[in-house]
Amino acid sequence: MKLTPYQEKLLSDKERLAVFFEAINKKVQGIVYDLGTGSGVLAAEAAPRAKHVYAIEKNELSARSALNRLSYFNNVSVIVGDASLMDYPEKADLIICEMLDTGLIDEEMIPVINHARRYLHEGGHIIPCEVLNGVEAINLGAEHVCYQDCYQDRVVENFKTMGPLKIYNRINLLKEIDEKVDLTLKLKTNSHGNVNGIKITTFTLLTPNLICGPTPMLNPPLLVPCNLLTVEKNQEIRLNLKYIMGGGLSTIEARIN
Repeated sequence: MKLTPYQEKLLSDKERLAVFFEAINKKVQGIVYDLGTGSGVLAAEAAPRAKHVYAIEKNELSARSALNRLSYFNNVSVIVGDASLMDYPEKADLIICEMLDTGLIDEEMIPVINHARRYLHEGGHIIPCEVLNGVEAINLGAEHVCYQDCYQDRVVENFKTMGPLKIYNRINLLKEIDEKVDLTLKLKTNSHGNVNGIKITTFTLLTPNLICGPTPMLNPPLLVPCNLLTVEKNQEIRLNLKYIMGGGLSTIEARIN
């Protein structure tokens, strides 16, 4: 079955695939769930060393692609369903979930993991295991939320960094996660001028010793407009940042003062 253009882009991102493959080969054992399996590439990587892999996908077209890729394995089951709602067949030793998005905002990873975690054996693993989110003040030339394109030949240059990156949360996927983010943060500026936006950058820990920053198809930085504030160098500003993880980009609210 022919892949969709989006699936082709995912598979062309070699850095993204490499870090997931490395983590899977370190942690795979026993019963494995690949949630949001897409074309099934991560399930295929896990299958040779797993007892059984359940590849779950709610999009029927993607599930057919996964079924085609995974038909060579006799220890893989492709299930069409919503991983955030369904009853899982058995408990897992490893859960893989690559439903990632910058800030965990525009993909349903957190609702999915909060549900799936109850089907994980004590001492089991989740890939990725943690996510770190950082923010910095910027001068933004766009009036809408947009991603910074990470492809080297198409990097978005319509913003200027106005302060250093600050990590504002570290999410442990093995623990229950509040989907609502509502934070007031103190940010520093490193130049004078106008601040009218923020840049959110996400770092993914596949395992405790394996971290990956943004790649073309894995968490490209997110540029978010906010109100205008004229600042001096080394000024402290306050950012109120709100959004719902899994709720979509329309839930983002950012205000500075």
